[in-house]
This record gives sequence, C-alpha cells and structure tokens, in this order.
Amino acid sequence: MIELYLNVAVNGVLMGLVYALIAVGLTIIFGVMRIVNFAHGELVVAGMYVGYLVWERFGLSPLGGAAVAGPLAFAFGWLLQRFVVAPFVARPQHIQFLLFIAFAFIITGIHLLAFGADPRSIFSPLSFEAVTFGILRIDLVRIQAALGAVLMMALLLLVIRFTSLGRRIRAAADNPLGAQVVGIRIAQVYAATAGIGMACAGVAGALVAPLFSIHPYIAPEFTLLAFVIVIIGGLGSLPGALLGGLLIGTAEALAAVLVSPSLKSMFSYALLILVLLLRPAGLFGMREAARA
Repeated sequence: MIELYLNVAVNGVLMGLVYALIAVGLTIIFGVMRIVNFAHGELVVAGMYVGYLVWERFGLSPLGGAAVAGPLAFAFGWLLQRFVVAPFVARPQHIQFLLFIAFAFIITGIHLLAFGADPRSIFSPLSFEAVTFGILRIDLVRIQAALGAVLMMALLLLVIRFTSLGRRIRAAADNPLGAQVVGIRIAQVYAATAGIGMACAGVAGALVAPLFSIHPYIAPEFTLLAFVIVIIGGLGSLPGALLGGLLIGTAEALAAVLVSPSLKSMFSYALLILVLLLRPAGLFGMREAARA
C-alpha cells in the first residue's frame, strides 16, 4: 500500500511541475503588467495541438513538440501585446477582462474550425513505456514532461536574473514610471513579457499533450487550474507558482487514489479555500508585497 501511495505521489509531483509551468506563464504576465490573461488555457490547448501535429507529421516526442510550440507561442504573445493589447494596459480591469475573454472565444473558435470538436490523442510507443527506480515505476511521458517543464523554468530564471531583458522586466514590474524615466521602453518589455508568459503555456501544452484527450473545450480547465495555483502561491510570485503547482499536482494524484478520480478537483479547490483562510495573500504573497 505504501508503494502505491509513493508511486502516486511521485507521479503527482511530476505533473505538478508541468502545472507550475502553466501557472508561471500566467503569473509573470500579471506580475509585470498587472493584466489577467483569461485566455491562458486556450494557449495551453494551442500548444497541445502543436504537439499533436508535430507527433503526427514527424513522429517527434513531446520535447520536440515543445521546441516548436514555444517559439510560436512567444511570437503570438509578442505580436498580440504589441499591436492589440497595448492600448488596454492602462484601461480599467473589467475592460481587460472582457478583452481576454473575447480572445479565449476566438482561439476556441479557431481550434474548432481547424481541428473540429472530436478529441484527439497521441499514441506512441513512448506512451506505454515506464522507468523503474526501486519500488517506483514512473511513466516515461511524465518524466519527459516534467524535465521539459524544469528546463523551461530554469531558462526563464536565467533570463530574468542574468540578462539585460530580465533586468528591464524586473524594473518594469517594480516601478514602471521609474523604468521609463531611466530610458526603458516599457512597450517592448511588456511585449517580451507577454511572449514569455504565453510561451510557457504553449510549451506546457505540448508537454502534456500525450496525457490528455485534446479538444478545444478542455481550455477552461487549464485556465482555472492556473488561477488556483497562482492564488495559492501568491499573485506575481514565481516561487509561489512552483510550490502551488507541486501542491496541486500531488493533491490531485492522491485524491484520485484515495477518493475518486472524478473528485480530484474538489481537493484542489479545498486546498485553495484553506490557503485563503490561513494566508489570504497566498503562500508567497506577503513576501512579494514586502519586496514591492
């Protein structure tokens, strides 16, 4: 019995790393621009379709699909922010909400036109392979997805901490007016930030494509999941998104075994309520507020 729970927990942690990548994409956009992307789940689904097409046409693994989905999602996010979203940054939040909800419906409509409503799945020899570590038996697809998520988050951390773009992003997040005063082009920083955030969603979608049935209507599930993780971790906190993703992934995996797979989301929302009761700003929210 302990062996079963340990295997489930490890698989939950691996899935939680991918969940964390989805949430990181959402939280970096909010942390820098103070905009909530309600079309985030639709971009995850777009990444899933890219991963599916790359597998169908070229037989590449999820990592290959992620390598294609990432740049495409970055370019889409950069162009969207630069030419469509930019005028809405300073507008009231309810206007921004409506804008991104409209984007969500448009992207879903494009998915329906291009792929239809029927679910699609990736079936390859990799889908049935597992790696054994002592008493642990882990699906190879989950290992690849988790490794891809870790690589993406590590790359993002390196960009944020050690590059000129990262310094400009941090300056714009801390003090947009001060950043403009010292010559930082806020519009370009915001476009790059949107590209990075949406690239995280696209990469995560390609990585989990073999683990889900791919269809346009799964997008709200990913959007809600990202919001739950971000709120648990703390709005605008990258470490909080990572911890929140791990907590949700593990909680869902254990709940599916202990209770019922159909009730696993109930435990995610119960964890959200518990965190809001004990720490309304999220696990890392207070720290981020103090830093700002």
